[in-house]
Amino acid sequence: MANVNVVINNLQDKIDVTQKLEELINKAVNTAISVEKVSGDLEVSIALVDDEYIQKLNRQYRSLDEPTDVLSFAMRETVFEEGGSFEFQEEELLGDVVISLERAKEQAVEYGHSFEREVGFLVVHGILHLLGYDHEVGEEKVVMRQREEEILKAIDLTRGIN
Repeated sequence: MANVNVVINNLQDKIDVTQKLEELINKAVNTAISVEKVSGDLEVSIALVDDEYIQKLNRQYRSLDEPTDVLSFAMRETVFEEGGSFEFQEEELLGDVVISLERAKEQAVEYGHSFEREVGFLVVHGILHLLGYDHEVGEEKVVMRQREEEILKAIDLTRGIN
């Protein structure tokens, strides 16, 4: 069982970050780590930003000069093996997940569900990237989507919930 220190940094002032939203972020991180059978002590940093901030990061790290919803920066390269587990011996920074709350709000409206569900999804998506999941090719995308849905279901944030 993992002991996770979730550090939330609100680096934007366009969308109010409530205690309820912070609790949801903590729950999403911890559930993803638990479902993925990660053990040990680790820290995850969640940065909440606006479109302008994430666009700068996207341009700098991905050469895409546009805002995006979530970026993940893993502190170590992990390779996911089906049925495997991740074990951390001492507290280790798993990585940073950067989420644009502006994009999350727009996408919640676009997809017809709550802002909280969208933020929860983006947190889970970012954590799975930190654990080595990807969605560039068909099979990887299917596996990652299945993992996302399983974790969201565990925290009662399935697609059908508004």
